[in-house]
Amino acid sequence: MSQTSPSLSLPYIQPAQAQKHVTHNEALRILDAITQLTVISSTLTSPPAQAAIGDRYIVADAATGAWAGRETNIAVWAENAWQFFTPQIGWRADISATGEEIRFDGTDWQIAGGGAVDLQNILVLGVNTAADTTNKLAVSSDATLLNNAGGGHQLKLNKAAAADTASLLFQTGFSGRAEMGTAGNDNFSIKVSADGNNFKTAMRTEAATGAVQFPSGQSYFQDVFILNDTAWSVPIPWSNPSRIMLWLSVNMEGRFFLVAITGTLTGANNFGEMFANPPGTLNYFTGPLTGTTGPAGGINLSIDNTGAVPKLHVENRLGSNRLFTLSTLGK
Repeated sequence: MSQTSPSLSLPYIQPAQAQKHVTHNEALRILDAITQLTVISSTLTSPPAQAAIGDRYIVADAATGAWAGRETNIAVWAENAWQFFTPQIGWRADISATGEEIRFDGTDWQIAGGGAVDLQNILVLGVNTAADTTNKLAVSSDATLLNNAGGGHQLKLNKAAAADTASLLFQTGFSGRAEMGTAGNDNFSIKVSADGNNFKTAMRTEAATGAVQFPSGQSYFQDVFILNDTAWSVPIPWSNPSRIMLWLSVNMEGRFFLVAITGTLTGANNFGEMFANPPGTLNYFTGPLTGTTGPAGGINLSIDNTGAVPKLHVENRLGSNRLFTLSTLGK
């Protein structure tokens, strides 16, 4: 008859054995140590300074002191001494402090399921914070690293339809301040807000054409819709005298104009036309434009230096309402 059980090595009571209670109690002690296995830690390499009866640990690598040579063993403090149990393949243990489950693979203790398998199709995941039904992945951290596993790395934001939103939202105190992405359409936009409610589009790139527009620019880049026989103006923010390069286009019409404005900002004499397509559609004036100041059929420009701040005027006399793109660089 075998002396021990085949799986847990529990001692058998032998025929005509004396003091049978000793063998029986030894089997109970083993069962008490390894069933419903919960350990305090699996990372210690030496025994703790103090231990209570029944405290269980998994001995880490490079063990020292009373645990020397007992790596991967289950150490139990009982009867003022450490007792050790050798694990078998498939044994599992719960780390009481973290709730982490580990499994013995025959060589070492590993996170149960290899980690990745257990993380498939989980409902929510919170890292150092709580996730919810909307923010199913939530991370609270000083930084988040998404590294490449090969030569590159793509972060993909996918939406179901063009009218949906795929964007990155930057917040202050959980109130939106800037957003970039495809919001409500497939055009790529960059928007900013001072209060989290009212957003202005600083830049938009049309999906169909790749054309770049600056709908909310004030000084350097601006898209403006000018009604026919109506003028529009923008302050000139640079010093006087000034050097300004002006790029003006009429959206989707093939009209492009490049103009230099130099010297003291006094009026029409400051304009130097460098490129016009089609030619003959720009006219230059001094002072404000009323909407019908210049000749019909063209675009009229002027410098208005009558106020505290010089202004650039654009007058639309093309015969219909038009969208103009104005880009200025100056000093």
